[in-house]
Amino acid sequence: MRECNMVTVRIDEMISSIDPNIFGHFIEHLGRCIYPGIWVGKGSSIPNEDGLRKDVVQAFKSIGAPIIRWPGGCFADAYHWENGIGPVERRPRGINIWWGGGESNEFGTDEFIHLCRLVGAEPYICANVGSGSPREALAWLEYCNYGGNSKYAETRASYGHPEPYKVKYWGVGNESWGCGGSFDPVYYAWEYRRFATFLKQADSSIKLIACGHTTRDWNLKFMEVLKDAIHLIDYLSIHYYFGNPQRYGGDVDFTDEQYLNLLFDVQNLEYQINQAISIVDFFSEGRKDIGIAVDEWGVWHPQAMVESGLYQQNTLRDAILSAAVLNLFIKYSRKIRMANLAQAVNVLQSICLTKGEKTILTPTYYVFKMYQSHMGNLALKVKTESPIIREPSEKDSAGSLRLRKNIKPLKALDVSASISQNRKELIITLVNQSLDEDLDVKIDLVGGNEVCEGNLTILNAENVRAYNDFDFPENVKIREEPLTVKGKTFNFKAQRHSINRLALKLTE
Repeated sequence: MRECNMVTVRIDEMISSIDPNIFGHFIEHLGRCIYPGIWVGKGSSIPNEDGLRKDVVQAFKSIGAPIIRWPGGCFADAYHWENGIGPVERRPRGINIWWGGGESNEFGTDEFIHLCRLVGAEPYICANVGSGSPREALAWLEYCNYGGNSKYAETRASYGHPEPYKVKYWGVGNESWGCGGSFDPVYYAWEYRRFATFLKQADSSIKLIACGHTTRDWNLKFMEVLKDAIHLIDYLSIHYYFGNPQRYGGDVDFTDEQYLNLLFDVQNLEYQINQAISIVDFFSEGRKDIGIAVDEWGVWHPQAMVESGLYQQNTLRDAILSAAVLNLFIKYSRKIRMANLAQAVNVLQSICLTKGEKTILTPTYYVFKMYQSHMGNLALKVKTESPIIREPSEKDSAGSLRLRKNIKPLKALDVSASISQNRKELIITLVNQSLDEDLDVKIDLVGGNEVCEGNLTILNAENVRAYNDFDFPENVKIREEPLTVKGKTFNFKAQRHSINRLALKLTE
């Protein structure tokens, strides 16, 4: 056993409560995500509940999906919500200016809320700022949340939904620096302030998400304008896609070096998170605790093009990346309060893929299944010692000088840990990112009770390029086995390119 393979979990050093919303998802009117990935219509031969695919609803439910973001994405800032309510057959058809083709508007607000209710997820609606108005956003809020006598509350009731939906999370635009209107940060800040003033006045219970960016300049200028209206901001969002074909290769065809490049670049996301945190803390400290929402994230492989509906295959490598990213979110749970994988079905880094009546679960789905155990727990400090599997090189020097100064080697082990609120269960999620070496790991628990029993869940395959398809839907799946461990120190064998969840019961 290598002495350097060691994980120290500080049970007595808690970071923060882990918001379940960091394990959230995102759906957009793009490719086959909504049609037919989620909505097939009530008359479809595909098993459905009021037009929603039962198998996809079950996939969401089985991972405890806490929040779903909709309708976009770029689609949001060209979407006029009133076109998507009322009898489906009478809804006007439109065009999808960003992703091509027509839009039937069959899947609208009522269908989205019904999906969330079936799943048990909170709805997160992204309002149209780019081509919309505060008046339109207010009407949408009234339709969703008002329970009295008003035009839009009565309209909702007339369509069979007398009780208000009580939608808590509202995004004020999407990527306003780009497809959301090509605003500069100062102009967007004034638009945000205008929208947010009316929305908060109409319903003070809602949480508003402001559109941030992965440029320090955008976030800094935006927050500077809003410094006297901090009360209007609940979250600042950033989006982060891993998309570099030369550096990462394709969805299935990639070299060992490209595999390591992808995992190495998780620290670029960490850098962007730290930048966003430092800016919101600087402007809001002592007045309001503003959270960070990474409300679009994932791998964007070159196979995912507009012409293909942004469809790509999902390998064990993608699962390992998602585990590393979720470990990162847990590490920063003091400020990261929401994150949404892009996207849930048939588009980019999906949790499931559909074909006719069939649905398969991707390796990334199983990561969310495993990490469900962290939801609502208290994140713990973790120290990891393991072999370095990739050193920084000159090729990693692109980007800002500040980023270059923070580049670190990639270690084989990537770990997060949390403890239940009642202090009776410890969850350790451990990724062995090495392509060629199983690791004997010593786990040391400091500052808490001993372990009396445990259970191990493993996600792995013979090859890191393995994936599930409609002919072989279970090439990559989890397996569970008992874990014989006792005391505060024990050894554990982590297989090469594997994701492991250790669920440990603690003594009273």
